Amino acid sequence: MSSRIRIYNDAGCRTVQEGSVPDMGKYLNTGNAGFDSVKRSIYVDKTGMIAFINQTLGTSDKLTCVSRPRRFGKSYAAKMLCAYYDKSCDSRQLFEGLEISRDASFETHLNKYNVIYLDITLFISITADITGIIREIESAVIEEVCRAFPGIERAGTLFNASAAAGEKFIMVIDEWDALFREAKNDAKLQREYIDLLRSLFKSSWTDRIFEAAYMTGILPIKRYGTQSAVSDFREYTMLSPGRLVKYIGFTEPEVKALCERYDMPFEEMKYWYDGYSFSRLKSVYSPNSVMEAIKRDEFGSYWVRTETYESLKVYIDLDEDGLKEAIIRMLSGERVKIDAGTFQNDMTNIQKKDDVLTLLIHLGYLAYDAEEEQAYIPNEEVKKEFIRAVTASRHKENQKSTPAGLNPTP
Repeated sequence: MSSRIRIYNDAGCRTVQEGSVPDMGKYLNTGNAGFDSVKRSIYVDKTGMIAFINQTLGTSDKLTCVSRPRRFGKSYAAKMLCAYYDKSCDSRQLFEGLEISRDASFETHLNKYNVIYLDITLFISITADITGIIREIESAVIEEVCRAFPGIERAGTLFNASAAAGEKFIMVIDEWDALFREAKNDAKLQREYIDLLRSLFKSSWTDRIFEAAYMTGILPIKRYGTQSAVSDFREYTMLSPGRLVKYIGFTEPEVKALCERYDMPFEEMKYWYDGYSFSRLKSVYSPNSVMEAIKRDEFGSYWVRTETYESLKVYIDLDEDGLKEAIIRMLSGERVKIDAGTFQNDMTNIQKKDDVLTLLIHLGYLAYDAEEEQAYIPNEEVKKEFIRAVTASRHKENQKSTPAGLNPTP
């Protein structure tokens, strides 16, 4: 095996008493403080997703990847899973009265596992040289696992730790695709990262090390041709959310309850933030925007505060086949037929208009009707951001063609 896959190939540690509980760390068993802080703010119960993940534990479906736009609760879900599974803390009180507490699997898995939590955006922010980030991730995990399980050999760190403890790990990776966004032109680094994921999750040791793995990101797992780079993951995306559809954002009943609780007008909330629609659920709201409107007691566009706004401007500037016309049609309220199947799940391999529009669906700037295979602008908030991006773009034709009455307020 390649020496760079050091989570499986490095050297030295000591042994652990069976059943011992490692102290809370930075990456291994990080505790429940993250979910505790989530619950102290405006909170909508999404713990039913834990019951879904519990059904996959130890099965051939144990690898789950959920892709959502920024500000759609990905990190909240990751913190929730860590708080529930992490054996270094007692999270019973945090989950009391929530949906998962009424599920038959609640007691079986509550705080029973060693959990490895990796926030890839955090690694990017603290690394001095992004080209060495894979080695830093590997070294950080190895160091903590070795401290928690003294005596194990570093060659095969996770395998040895799992064997020593007599139990498997759960791994949670937040913003798994951040490297593809931050180093989108570094093919060597991206390949090194994919090799790491393959060594973890497509290895003969995977079933002996992991009870489950959960990854979140904006983009689905990168494809090479027609194949996924890590093919054993079961994916749930903005194109095909499957059984996890009600955990994408806020549902209409949830938003109605929030409006009643915080004395906000529901119809105006719907006008601004509804519009994402799926075959199993016809009305999904942007969760961060709903919460911001409640906190500020004011409706408006909050997407400009996210980094994906810059991406929107960049991709609108691409003069692909029929892209300008498609944007203008959608700004006028029309829906545009697209073929989402050619998109390679990265931000550089953009070949045609449909690739741009599919990317914008994953970024949350467009919604997707899977039955009709059509893209459209979901709501007033996103429309305003689209208009701002179009106005700021290089396409003067787009600016001149913007439908009357759609110019953004200065």
